[in-house]
Amino acid sequence: MKDYIEERAMEIAEYIINEKATVRQTAKVFGVSKSTVHKDVTERLPKINPLVASQVKRILDKNKAERHIRGGKATRMKYRNIHE
Repeated sequence: MKDYIEERAMEIAEYIINEKATVRQTAKVFGVSKSTVHKDVTERLPKINPLVASQVKRILDKNKAERHIRGGKATRMKYRNIHE
């Protein structure tokens, strides 16, 4: 694995841990695709640093469990703004 990919994976992991960020938010900040973020944290990171990978996995699992709530809030805001 190239050094810059390992560095990016670690930077992405630190960002997700510190900000409790979603894959989409992280992708936007780092200027990469959601697929790249996902591959970095699910495939590459466990090989680089398994402990950090498990922390990131916990956060992403929590985000995944809560995404239907965030989606509902976004829809509510959208229609609230249309009717005002």
